[in-house]
Amino acid sequence: MRKLVERELTSEGPRHAGSARGKRRTVTVNIGESPIAWLHARGHLSDRLFDAGEALRSDYERAQLSAGVTMRWDPVRSKSTGDPGLSHGEKQIAAKARFDAALAEAGKGLKDVLWRVVCAGEALPQAEKALGWPARSGKLVLKLALERVADYYRIR
Repeated sequence: MRKLVERELTSEGPRHAGSARGKRRTVTVNIGESPIAWLHARGHLSDRLFDAGEALRSDYERAQLSAGVTMRWDPVRSKSTGDPGLSHGEKQIAAKARFDAALAEAGKGLKDVLWRVVCAGEALPQAEKALGWPARSGKLVLKLALERVADYYRIR
């Protein structure tokens, strides 16, 4: 299902709350494209669990853990804003550390379904089949895993 919304584009990614106004940069986001967004839209996941899944996926993407299709040889250039914060590489390392810690918090038996559904974007039926689980068992296990991840990210 395509559910397109306009979001303000910030340095941390698309802003989830509020609307884009004025001359700010915006991006069109399909909020119905991920499996956890689908579950959340139909009332199967609470806001807390959805936010935990989005935080995990955000760290996965910031750490650039997905497989690259091609090699990029062009130099990475970034504009300095004068902010003495972390460099791009340090942000990537911090995101990888948070991602690994969140999966460790979920536990050995739960991180498989988290990675498949939240990070890889597999639908629950495909994840259940790949993991050899009975049909309709994945939602319960995913909820347990997201509860632990929400605790890790301190989402209330």
